[in-house]
Amino acid sequence: MRSIQCLTALVAVAAIGSAVPLQARDHLTGEAKLAKILDGRTAGKPVDCVPITQIRSTEIIDRTAIVYTGSNGTLYVNRPSGANFLDDDDILVSEPYNGQACRIDIIRLIDRGSRMPSGSIGLNDFTPYPRPPKPPKAG
Repeated sequence: MRSIQCLTALVAVAAIGSAVPLQARDHLTGEAKLAKILDGRTAGKPVDCVPITQIRSTEIIDRTAIVYTGSNGTLYVNRPSGANFLDDDDILVSEPYNGQACRIDIIRLIDRGSRMPSGSIGLNDFTPYPRPPKPPKAG
């Protein structure tokens, strides 16, 4: 009898837990995380390539995009073909030509834990999001 009560309580807790939205239990969805990163920025005209020397860092947004941070603070968002393969725990491996990351490049993905290939993606246009202008100083 006691085991039936414990089992009933466990099922009730599981049902309540599954009613909580995934974002609240786990983390933000890819689109929500990207929106948070871009908050306050306005999209510029998409470009085909970004010079590698201007890229300071990259961040994978799960199943959504790759965000390249430029040395001047501009964020370049690339929504690649095959974005469903993107995992923020992957390592990006690219072979840029002419010192640029371009929309025609194929990026290989390597699983960080196993070091095994986990897929590949094709880059698309890079949409720049420059830093928002600083408000004028009062006084």
